[in-house]
Amino acid sequence: MAQKYLIGATLACASFLALAAHAETAATVAAVTGHPQLTPHRAVYDLTLAQASGSKAPTSARGRIAFDFTGSSCEGWVQNFRQITELQPAEGPPRLSDMRSATFEAGDGKDFRFRIETKLDNVQAEDIDGKAKKKTGAALSVDLARPKQSQLSLDGGALFPTEHLRHILAAALSEERILEAKVFDGSGDGEKVFDTMSVIGRPTSSVVTEKAAQIKELEGLKRWPVSISYFEPGKRDEQPVYVLSFDLYENGVSRALKLDYGDFALTGEMTELAILPSAANCKM
Repeated sequence: MAQKYLIGATLACASFLALAAHAETAATVAAVTGHPQLTPHRAVYDLTLAQASGSKAPTSARGRIAFDFTGSSCEGWVQNFRQITELQPAEGPPRLSDMRSATFEAGDGKDFRFRIETKLDNVQAEDIDGKAKKKTGAALSVDLARPKQSQLSLDGGALFPTEHLRHILAAALSEERILEAKVFDGSGDGEKVFDTMSVIGRPTSSVVTEKAAQIKELEGLKRWPVSISYFEPGKRDEQPVYVLSFDLYENGVSRALKLDYGDFALTGEMTELAILPSAANCKM
């Protein structure tokens, strides 16, 4: 069960290392179209076991996330993500999960291309390849090449990952505290739209402990503690499948990750951060 949840939450983490679409305020709309400006960057996070309870929980865990985010609102956004996690169950050998994703999202949030590959104990468990398109007032159109060729029509109100992140930042800048959205990131065989609820704390000035985050490019920037709960479609009244928490800077950089699966939780400490050049001659 832990391995199953790791695959889904890994994609969620990728989506936010880069809300409510149906009822945006005028301030949120203005913030999304003019601000915030996302900063291209490359980051590495070391994963450790934060807590565990119950017979299904691992006794130890370790791993690493490598995340690369480039592009602009003009040319679109590219995310390359890899997460390797080793879990030691109470009985038996350790289990290894290796997930890679590569996505492209148009700057206007209308087009999304995705490729997701996951191996469990070096055996392929997931291979998803497809593209999605949104049109105003129409359903979300998904064209899948893998795991099987198919065409789907899903909830037209769903946000793509970078678009979702920009809505969260816009809500934070507008001092909104709770934001709901449907999100499509290509996981679930490319056939699923998650229900999400984001809780945004007040801006924090707590001490940043990671040396990688103590750089001039982050000095003076606002940051907020954010917690996002992911629910199976139509099951908002039930327990979330997982909860992703992090500190979010106003330029889109994240630190202090926590991935909570219920039976256990992992923390992600930023160990490397490189700010990458922004696109030239691009008006955000």
